[in-house]
Amino acid sequence: MPERVLTNADLERMVKTNEEWIVERTGIRERRIAADDEGAADMGAKASLRAMERAGVEPGEIDLIVVATATPDRWMPATACDMQALLRADNAVAFDICGACTGWLYALTVAEGHIAAGRAEIALVVAAEKMSAIVDWTDRKTCVLFGDGAGAAVVRAANGPRGILSSYHRSDGKLADLLCRPAGGAAIPMSPDVLQRGDHLVRMAGREVFKSAVRSMSEAADFALQRAGLRGQDVHVLIPHQANVRIIEATAKYASIPMDRVFVNVDRFGNMSSATVPVAIDEAVEQERLKPGMNMLMVAFGAGFTWGAMAVRW
Repeated sequence: MPERVLTNADLERMVKTNEEWIVERTGIRERRIAADDEGAADMGAKASLRAMERAGVEPGEIDLIVVATATPDRWMPATACDMQALLRADNAVAFDICGACTGWLYALTVAEGHIAAGRAEIALVVAAEKMSAIVDWTDRKTCVLFGDGAGAAVVRAANGPRGILSSYHRSDGKLADLLCRPAGGAAIPMSPDVLQRGDHLVRMAGREVFKSAVRSMSEAADFALQRAGLRGQDVHVLIPHQANVRIIEATAKYASIPMDRVFVNVDRFGNMSSATVPVAIDEAVEQERLKPGMNMLMVAFGAGFTWGAMAVRW
């Protein structure tokens, strides 16, 4: 996590908002903001080194690096390639995927496929986001939501009953304009007019996104549990995308998972897009809320729209 903490009180001095409004609607009290010279590759590499150390894996043993990010350091090459150079993981194939806030689950599924097909033995799956670089800091409805951070995991074939039990992924591009960056890509390239209007920054129709997120995350949780042969009461820890505490509560209620089994850190980190789930997993392990043999359910929703869930026996 970046060192700088941006509190709601800090935001009150930047834009017309207040602590009560932010907490009531989102549950967020503070978030981390990366330094100007700290990019997605930097944060991802730091998280990766910690994961590799804990797993007892050297850089040269990594076969595959999959980076989920909606905030690449540059459009070309992939952030994964820059990260590979930082890690000196010279034997790995490296590439990015963009599933927005669902990116971590998509990246895990990509790694699972490579390992199952025998194309990789040890994969590094990373989610790294510098959301502060694409937030409109004059838009009080969105700037309060986002933070920066990264998480990483070493993934390899499971032995015994542990591992990925099921997954479920969906997308709906018809709703893409409800949460997007309207310009700055190849269709509408960066220009003085684009910069002046701020069309290269995040735009969100909050109410519509909220409703879709609750419906989609609930659906994904239901299907993932069915495919794993589990019910809500069988889940020891639910780790949802940390976008909004009200979305988290609604998803847990639908899945029949009590809130004391739901891991929540949105109050301290805000919405870090794809990085929210791996950061939450790491904290859950550190706090001994997630232990070997437990059933974990991850669920997320993001721009695209994309959504999905994955059941794992830790």
